[in-house]
Amino acid sequence: MSPEPQQPAKPSFHRGSFVDELETARKDLTQKLVTGQSPSEARSASSADSLPALTLSSSGDSASSMSPSMSATPSTPPTEPTSPPEDLVADSFAFAFDIDGVLIRGGRAIPEAVEAMKVLNGKNEYGIKIPYIFLTNGGGKSEAERCRDLSKQMEIDISPSQFICGHTPMSEMATKYGTVLVVGGEGEKCRMVAESYGFKDVVTPGDIIKHNSATTPFRKLTAEELANSRERDFTDVTIDAVFVFADSRDWAGDLQIILDVAMSKGGRLGTTSETFDEGPPIYFSHSDVLWSAAHDDPRLGMGALRGIVEYTFKEVTKGKTLTTHAFGKPQIGTFEFATRLLQRWRKNEHNLDSPPETVYFVGDTPESDIRGTNNYNTQAKNDWYSILVETGIYQQGTTPTYKPRNTVPTVLDAVNHGIKREMQKKKFNGKLGLAEIEKNFKPRLNDLPNWLLSNSDCAVLSPSEERALELVVS
Repeated sequence: MSPEPQQPAKPSFHRGSFVDELETARKDLTQKLVTGQSPSEARSASSADSLPALTLSSSGDSASSMSPSMSATPSTPPTEPTSPPEDLVADSFAFAFDIDGVLIRGGRAIPEAVEAMKVLNGKNEYGIKIPYIFLTNGGGKSEAERCRDLSKQMEIDISPSQFICGHTPMSEMATKYGTVLVVGGEGEKCRMVAESYGFKDVVTPGDIIKHNSATTPFRKLTAEELANSRERDFTDVTIDAVFVFADSRDWAGDLQIILDVAMSKGGRLGTTSETFDEGPPIYFSHSDVLWSAAHDDPRLGMGALRGIVEYTFKEVTKGKTLTTHAFGKPQIGTFEFATRLLQRWRKNEHNLDSPPETVYFVGDTPESDIRGTNNYNTQAKNDWYSILVETGIYQQGTTPTYKPRNTVPTVLDAVNHGIKREMQKKKFNGKLGLAEIEKNFKPRLNDLPNWLLSNSDCAVLSPSEERALELVVS
């Protein structure tokens, strides 16, 4: 029997302390198949050969696999059936995905996205599972509800422990503020999400309109809204912060109420500041001006409302500037939050203690997904690799405002590209030194401004600073 052809290099994986004996046993069983053995031994070896190969032999010898419960030597071959090994998990890389325009379009799964999830969960030529998380600017529902929806669409089980909405990082500010105004979303969902985060006193625009219907001349509460909104006397209420959790369902009414708070004396409704600089801070869960919905063309998003709030404030105050803040992509704080979540997910789900060498971020919006990934990569300890897909905001043939490391048609192509790139890195590892590998696989980004944290809560930029930022990938 001639030796088997050399197999492609396999990615780094995690299997506890059994790796060495697995490799020894696999090679031993393969040798016995070459030299011949009894039918019972052949059946045992055949069972082992059906498992994913673990390593590549540089001499051309084929590689075999066996259960971590076995430790065989040439003189003591296994004679008992072996149980299947635990799953192989890639420990050197992971994926992070945007959702709208990457996995979902108009509430429906993009077909290639369903296949991509299967590849990540082990249906690939290497038989490995690859850790991944989801990082979307969307919101308006609890993470658990979003995960239930996405699980059905992707035909897999998705945990809230691997999921970040645009407003998820706001949870870390729940103890900082007392009374907060929460804007956006359907019905009372955003109030419930905010309260689940630990915010103690949550006010909605509906509460304010119920107290004084003249607040919004063109918006009248429906019977359901009137019943759900809470009765409250706002005479002595001080709003400490405004949080726009999700896209507004009534731009005119919400704009009016946000401006009333922004122009007030310290967040007290019914008052007007003489200097227009006494209002509470205003936070948006993201700053996407456009997003990919069911319509053929992109639709206006929260970033558009943010721009209108700042523009209108300047108009009605005769030139005063309102500085709002944003979470979500491309803010550095959101990617820092994602790094912590990925670390917990890898530890709790896959028992991986060390961070991945590379995180492949797949998005459809150059201005948020690609820009944020490239920015974060300049300060991250590992390599955050941006991939742009053509199923959402970005249109094939156009020049993206922010350049990704790679552009592919679909998320399935993105996953396959990441896996192929990891195989190439493994091949280079034996030939290049660390400096050469770093030079080949992590770009330099030049002429970037310093990023600052606002009170260590989140990284925020004003729109003018955001527009001025340019990335040059060399």
